[in-house]
Amino acid sequence: MTDRAEMTARRQAVGRFVERFGIIGVVVLMMAFLYALQPEYFLTFANLTNILKQIANNALLSIGMFVVILTAGIDLSVGSVMALAMMSLALANADGWPWAVVIMVGPVVGGLAGLVNGLGLTVLRLPHPFIMTLGTQFVARALTNLISGGAPISGLSDPVRFIGAASIPIPGLDPTMGIPVSAVVMVISFVAVALFLNKTSVGRHIYAIGGNPHAARVSGINVDRVLVLVYVICGFFAGLAGLQLAGRTNSGFPNAGIGAELDAIAAVIIGGASFFGGRGTVLGVFAGVLIMGLLRNGLNLMNVSVFWQQLLIGLIIILAVWIDVLRRRASVRK
Repeated sequence: MTDRAEMTARRQAVGRFVERFGIIGVVVLMMAFLYALQPEYFLTFANLTNILKQIANNALLSIGMFVVILTAGIDLSVGSVMALAMMSLALANADGWPWAVVIMVGPVVGGLAGLVNGLGLTVLRLPHPFIMTLGTQFVARALTNLISGGAPISGLSDPVRFIGAASIPIPGLDPTMGIPVSAVVMVISFVAVALFLNKTSVGRHIYAIGGNPHAARVSGINVDRVLVLVYVICGFFAGLAGLQLAGRTNSGFPNAGIGAELDAIAAVIIGGASFFGGRGTVLGVFAGVLIMGLLRNGLNLMNVSVFWQQLLIGLIIILAVWIDVLRRRASVRK
């Protein structure tokens, strides 16, 4: 009996390790596979930094979406909120506002949109966040077009451009080779969210609400307040993504972010988070974002049609959700 118990404990430990870090193995295998296919291009400094630039925007949307999905919720408005934040800061810049204020406009607008989502969900007692955030998606997109007249605005200030397009030189290397500032912002954001979720009581409450909202209420957690905060965080990162995209493109354009919410959801689910809430890690989300970025980059290097890319990502999402369902069924049987 002792040997059997030890074997069971070892299997469970291995299972937990694979569940937590297995996604990193997938990333490593993907990189090795892509390098084997394109050895002269894939592992070049220029291509790797290009991947970081490409995934930075989706990463910010995904980390906000992850916090929402942890509570078994969803936010369909992040793409439209990103566009609204982007156009708002572009208009502020065009009106001659100080650059320090312009930089804050995007995240503040995003946070306010998240506040609307959170209050609408908790005060109106809507049956699911899908409804509230779907409505906000249309409202934010409409406001984006109304304030801009449907026309893009270009020519942003250098500090905004710095956040989205600049690179930090690496001592001893070619001055043209540097780490993208957008990648630095991405890493800081992920570390901050990881510390928030794992080192604060509110972060633990978020996991608890996703695991069992009724039990969380009974235990004294103010579920409504936490949910409002969760959607504010998601909106904030959508606004930050808008600032970053505006800096990268040196403009604000009203059709930005169409379908971006789907990429964010895909990255979170591919990274191992559960649609049922209460399960997932920041590291897994980063791996999910990286998997999508590597897949698109590798297929682009091989000149594979974007339509095949969409098909593959769709199949990966279905597989990830199916694995999550099987895992949930197995835990229920236990």
